[in-house]
Amino acid sequence: MNAPVTHSAKLRAVDFGDATEVARIERFVAENDGSVFQRPLWLSAIAEGTGNPAHGIVVERGTTLSGWLPLTLVHSPLFGRALVSSGFGVGGGILVSRERDVDLLAQAATELAQRLCVPSIELRDAVAPDEWDTIAGKHANFTRDLAEDDEAQLLAIPRKARAEVRKGLANDLTITAGNGEQDCAAHYGVYAESVHNLGTPVFPRSLFDAVLDRFGDDADILTVSHGGRPTASVLSLYHNGTVMPFWGGGTFAARSLRANERMYYELMLHARRKGCTRFDFGRSKTGSGPFSFKKNWGFEPEPLVYRSWSAPGSEARNIDPTNAGYSAKIELWKRLPLGLANRIGPAIARGLG
Repeated sequence: MNAPVTHSAKLRAVDFGDATEVARIERFVAENDGSVFQRPLWLSAIAEGTGNPAHGIVVERGTTLSGWLPLTLVHSPLFGRALVSSGFGVGGGILVSRERDVDLLAQAATELAQRLCVPSIELRDAVAPDEWDTIAGKHANFTRDLAEDDEAQLLAIPRKARAEVRKGLANDLTITAGNGEQDCAAHYGVYAESVHNLGTPVFPRSLFDAVLDRFGDDADILTVSHGGRPTASVLSLYHNGTVMPFWGGGTFAARSLRANERMYYELMLHARRKGCTRFDFGRSKTGSGPFSFKKNWGFEPEPLVYRSWSAPGSEARNIDPTNAGYSAKIELWKRLPLGLANRIGPAIARGLG
């Protein structure tokens, strides 16, 4: 009997300008049940929309792709530099078809970080070598299946939260969905006001435009308006039968109108009509208001574990807005005029990643 042919592992950097290579990695992500944030498409949109370069490392054995690590080089004079997987996402990290390739990709990532003079690597996933640092207990994700029809979807929401949705349904609100210029402008206006009220710099609109342009039918905006004025709006991603409301918010008027509650319910219906079977409510800080909001909608928290590496003598950057060192800055940002915050915020937010 002939011995099986074995191939040694070959690691190399990815050429994002090679359409054939990008398509090959997209297939690998799909075949291995990867997340939307592991798609080369995501990294390319982030690079286009924020100016933070995309990097990637693959493992090949013969002609077979067996591992992939997507990375965004996030750089900021305020927050420092880091290789992030994946930049501006809540997931990402190492994706392999063979477990033994995890260490190879991690080692290649540390070598890349040293060549680029980057002090740390952040993986938004639990897959990493044992010696890498573990970050746990800070965030949870919330997902559940969509119901079979509109009424069942409403009844699937627990009683107290359902009562708030019914109030939103009773109000004179208009629902629109799309990815045209009017949708983008409405979303950015609402989102910018929402994050300003939270004391957070707004991302550049070019980020949202790039994601919508690159993702096509796999991303759109749903907006709730009252009296012709956008009140709540969310940009959602669609991946592997799941909808993820990713960048959303509401104005001050949204609370009394129950526009946010109406928005998420309408998104559930909209997503089902697009063929989705699952709703990913996204990540929230443990114990935060959004964490409680999602639990009240009947979603169970799924604790998230992230991994990180820092070069000897270096510390990982800190972009946690709940850190005590940021509290005074957040309160100051809330007091800035909205117009001024919208002009200077994107330059700051590009470095958050």
